[in-house]
This record gives sequence, C-alpha cells and structure tokens, in this order.
Amino acid sequence: MSTASPERELPVRGLGASLPSEDAPAKTEGTFPYAADLWAEGLLWAAILRSPHPHARILSVDTSLAEAMDGVHAVVTHEDVPGDPVHGRRVHDRPVFAHDVVRHHGEPIAAVAADHPDTARLAAAAITVEYEVLAPVTDPELAFSAEPLHPDGNLIRHIPLSFGDPDATGEVVVEGIYRIGRQDPAPIGAEAGLAVPRPDGGVEIYTASTDPHTDRDTAAACFGLEPERVKVVVTGVPGATGDREDTGFQIPLGLLALRTGCPVKLTATREESFLGHAHRHPTLLRYRHHADAEGRLVKVEAQILLDAGAYADASSDALAAAVSFACGPYVVPHAFVEGWAVRTNNPPSGHLRGEGAMQVCAAYEGQMDKLAAKLGVDPAELRLRNVLATGDLLPTGQTVSCPAPVAELLRAVRDFPLPALPKDTPVDEWLLPGGPEGAGEPGAVRRGVGYALGMVHLLGAEGADEVSTATVKVHDGVATVICAAVETGQGFTTLARQIVQEVLGVDEVHVAPVDTDQPPAGSAARGRHTWVSGGAVERAAKMVRTQLLQPLAHKFGMSTELLSIADGKITSYDGVLSTTVVEALEGKELWATAQCRPHPTEPLDGSGQGDAFVGLAFCAIRAVVDVDVELGSVRVVETAVAQDVGRVLNPAQLRARIEASVTQGVGAALTENLRSNGGVVRRPDLTAYALPTALDAPVVRIVKLVEERDVVAPFGAKAVSAVPAVTAPAAVAAAARAATGRPVNRLPIRPQSAVAPA
Repeated sequence: MSTASPERELPVRGLGASLPSEDAPAKTEGTFPYAADLWAEGLLWAAILRSPHPHARILSVDTSLAEAMDGVHAVVTHEDVPGDPVHGRRVHDRPVFAHDVVRHHGEPIAAVAADHPDTARLAAAAITVEYEVLAPVTDPELAFSAEPLHPDGNLIRHIPLSFGDPDATGEVVVEGIYRIGRQDPAPIGAEAGLAVPRPDGGVEIYTASTDPHTDRDTAAACFGLEPERVKVVVTGVPGATGDREDTGFQIPLGLLALRTGCPVKLTATREESFLGHAHRHPTLLRYRHHADAEGRLVKVEAQILLDAGAYADASSDALAAAVSFACGPYVVPHAFVEGWAVRTNNPPSGHLRGEGAMQVCAAYEGQMDKLAAKLGVDPAELRLRNVLATGDLLPTGQTVSCPAPVAELLRAVRDFPLPALPKDTPVDEWLLPGGPEGAGEPGAVRRGVGYALGMVHLLGAEGADEVSTATVKVHDGVATVICAAVETGQGFTTLARQIVQEVLGVDEVHVAPVDTDQPPAGSAARGRHTWVSGGAVERAAKMVRTQLLQPLAHKFGMSTELLSIADGKITSYDGVLSTTVVEALEGKELWATAQCRPHPTEPLDGSGQGDAFVGLAFCAIRAVVDVDVELGSVRVVETAVAQDVGRVLNPAQLRARIEASVTQGVGAALTENLRSNGGVVRRPDLTAYALPTALDAPVVRIVKLVEERDVVAPFGAKAVSAVPAVTAPAAVAAAARAATGRPVNRLPIRPQSAVAPA
C-alpha cells in the first residue's frame, strides 16, 4: 500500500498517533486467548444436531439412543427450553430448537453434552428425527405468493419511497437488472464458547459476543432467568465484520450447562459456522434511470428485493439502508423506490459490513456506467455532474448536514496516475488473471478502469437509541478504561487509550476486559464505538481532568480553563504554573463515569421519508483490472481510494482498516458466494467458499483522506471500515465492464460475464 497524501509529523501518543494495539504481541505470538482455548475443571463438550433439509415438517424426535450412550450427560430439545422458545438479534422469531417445522438447512434441532467432543458428535448423530420433507421456497420472488413459511408471514418489511414528481421523465433512459450473491463474514476463527453454571442457579457464558448485553438478555429470557443471573464475558474476538457468536450457539450451550451442572464447551466446525450464522442478503434489483441530454439525473426508479432467509434478523435495517441509498451519493430530484425483505428457505441473512448499501451501490453504479455509455460521456465526468454535497437532500427528505466532499474524493482518484501497463509477455505468470495455473494468454488480456462512489450511514438508524457508558479511573498515574465496547479488530481499545492519553496526559492506559457486569455500550457495528463509546470515554476523561486540575486552579486563583495538559505536563496560560501530570496525580485516585448519546433519529414514514440517520460517510474508488476475455478471469491490479474520514485518529489503524475493507469488497466482486441448491448449502467449507488470498488482494493506493470534521461527532471523526467494502465491488464491476464491453450485472462476477463478445 502507498499513499499520495502528504506526510506529516505524527505525535507519539494521544489522538493522531499510530499507537499499536496493546494485544498485538500476544496475537502475533499465538498466545492471545480466544474462546476455543478456554478450559474448566469437569468440562463437558457440546454438539448440535442440525437439519439436513431446508424445509420439512418434524414428525418425531427420538433421543433415547443418544441418552443411552456412555459419556453422554444430557440431551436437550425444544421441550427443555424453560423460558422463551424463540430468540433473535432484532426480531424474536427464531426457535431455539426447531420443533414442528424446519425452515432452513442447518437449523438446530437438539444439542448434546458429553465428556468428549467425539462422543458428543456421535450422540448428536444418533438422535433419530422423522421428517416430512416439504418443497422449499428458494426464489424470493415466489415468497409473495407462497404459503406462509412462518407464523409472522413471508413479508418482513416493505418500504415504498416516494420523493418528487412521479410523472417526471428524462430525455435519456437506461434500465438494468442486477443480482448480488450471498457473501459470508467468514471470520478467521469459527464460533466457540464456554458456559459455566453459577451457585445461584445462573450461568456465565464466555464467548466472542459483539453485543454482550443484548445477548445476555436474549439468553436469560430463553433460560427463564432474570438477566442478573446470566453473565456474558467477552473473550478474544477472532474476526468480526458482522454479528458474531449468534445466540443460536450461545443458548444451547447455556441450557446444557444449566441441565448438567457442569461447564460445557462448544467449538463449531467450519461447516457448522457456515450453516449457523447470518450472511449478506442476496438481492435482486431492477433500476430505471432518467437523465437530461447533459447527463444530469432527473429521476430514479428502483425495485429492491432482499432475501432474508428463514428469519428476520437485521433484514429491516438492511432494507432501510438499501432503499434510502438506492440513488447513491448523487442529487436526484425525483426518486421512487420500492423495497421488500422476504422470508425464504435459504440460509439466514443478517448484519454484514455495509448491509443494504453494498447491494444498491453495485446497481446504481452499473446504471451510471450505462448512462455514460449511452451519452458518450466519460464515466467519471458523468458522476461529477451529479454528485451530492452538504446541504443537498437525500431521497428520504433528510438534509445532508455532515461533510460530504464527494466531488473532491472522485477528482482525487480520477487524477491519480494509472499503474503501468503489463508487458506483452509478463515475466511473472502470476500477474496474469487466474494465476499461474489459470492458463491465461497475455494476448487475451484486456485492461479496464472503473469508478464507484459509495455511502453508508453511521450508527443505528430510524430511532435506535444509541448510547454508551464508560468509566475512567486513574490511580498512581495509571489509567484504566471500563467500557463494554467490544474490540472486534476495529481498534476501539487502542482508541480509548489514545483518548485518555490526549485528555489526561497519562502514558500508561489499560482497557478492562468486557463483561455484562459493566453498563451496556451496544453493538460493535456501523462505527458505533468510535462515535458513542469513544465519546463516552472522552467525557469521562474530561471529568477526571477537571478533578485533577481543580485543586491546582484553586491554589493559583484561576479557572481550570486556563490550565492545559500537553506532553505529560500541566501548565497555566501565563507560565506561572508548570508541573508534571505524574506529580499532580501522586497519591490520588480519581474516577468518573459518563455517557454519550447522539442526537435522535426517526423511523421512515409510509412514503420512505424521515430523518433516519445520525451521520453519513463517503468513499470514491477507482479500480484497475486485467481481464482474460477468452476465459473470463479477472485480476484486480490496483485500487485508488479516497475517503471522507472526518479526522484521522490513528493513521496506521485507519489505513489497515481501509485496505482490509477493500479486500473484502474484492472478494464480494470476484469470488465470494455461498451457493445453495434447493436451499441446501453446497460444500460449506473454505475450499468451496473462495476467500481472496494474498495474491488476489490488490495494491491499495490511499490517495486522499479528507479530514473535514463532522461537528456533531466526538473528535469530528467518522468510521472508516464499511464504506470501502460497499464501494469496492462496484468499482471492480465497472472496471470489468470497461475491459470487456459486457454489462457485468451480477456479483460475484461469473466468468461468462467477463468474456468479451465475439
């Protein structure tokens, strides 16, 4: 990776420093503890029996053979759930164990605890289930007319957005149909957990939860216990670009611990991981764009259909984002968008970085390329004629009040020098699309350049109460941050240390492990912890700062506002007072607790209108690809990225997040698609599900980071991880179109879509 941004001298601590992660050495050495590494005296092992069918009626479940096996301590089914029989992260519509109907391949039916993992798996396999196999509904378009798959019906949400004049038309019209596949979060570590019964009849669950308080409350309801008797302790998180440790793993684990009175551990196989957690929503999109003769957009019409799988999960949130951002970061006077999220018997869908926004970005940018081709206008120039800016209206009627430097971002990537063209006969065969075994021919390789602009919302939306609580304690010159914000790799623990260093001038700062005895901080999604948890840490640290400075200010007869902390020193405005922070803290123990809650939002109304979002972030990417137009194989040569970041808080972490997100987007564009046949997942493993390798990852040039601070955000910063993952797939598709002349309207790009027409 290289950057065209000007180099500047960076601080060594505090905000703006490239402070390394505190746990980086342990993770590098392989000594960092994850849930799969945990152990307890008297440990039992869990296994879950899952349905081999995507849709079936359960006629009977016989557990007698499993219960009679040596080493088996307990078998639980739906009959053994003492509390709420259903759960779900957003909507409680998903059974802990299927008992009458199976609605997707891999749905849990029973769980076993035994004294050895092999015994547990053998016992689970010994459970006899009699099924009446039913015809699965796998086409979301058929879900509207199919028999209800769930008591709540097949339609999860419908949003009809109306903005402007429905009779408006443009001189130029382009249409397109787009399909987005089922991307999996594919965390580096599969799900795992340990449940330990408590003397008070409760249970402690050790797992890599990204939203521990919500998970605790959900599990407690299913256990029939008060939330105070269930404790979730967050272990190391081995990768999370979506929700981790679905409660479908945690609840059977806790039930078995409560039933046996013993600690119970579950480590999912990769196959169980693929079958058990949620994926990106496969999406069907139909678009019609109207523009005038100069290429300025007049109206956008769109239909968006999200396949939610069997249960609702985050589908309502994903649909709201998809409909709201269906026109992209462009000024559109008239917009009419209809969106639906429906149940099917396909694998479950849920939260995955940039949900909703990624799917529509691929579609609206495909439309912009079609419009540019029809008008004979350069694709970048066409986009510049239509870009959104601060003060413009979204199709939801919300005014863009945050910085929106979209034109600046696009110009930055457009003007960045293109990579050198390959030689006719590359010395290194792996530079050819398809790699050394791809049978590529240099003469069949065509280069393409494509552009995409993406946008995401920050924090929750539509009235979500986004609040976080943090405590900062200082004792003997060492600070500790207590906040239930989970470190998922987004860098929150490092940011919290930097905030306290900045505010208090303390060098040594530690972040306490997370559990549900702490006040809630919410989920680790959509940049929440940078904003609300970071904001709570800052407020608490400032309260401690006031406690520290007040005695000094009183002694010298001045207000605390006339004292400053910098480089570990406390000085007054006139230089009369000068002391070190260490000296001022000697013998003192100070602490404060604070909350951060951003301004409220509102749900979209019946016509898709409303101020639904707290903030927005934008990104521009130029992708350069080489395509073997005979084989249809694609290699991403380079991506140039310009991003709206508000303020750079940790340069090294920020660049790492952008590079990783671009690579995830390249995976969505080229290889990642969890395929199913009739609702049955085909080969749920990392051999069939192709993640980008080091050779697939492109060179990522971060050519510009626009630091225009958002005045309503703590530190003025914006989250950076989601929007490159949203934008990169569309940019790669645009480049493949330029190379082949084909429409490229499916992601991931299939070889037949990238073969040039004869």
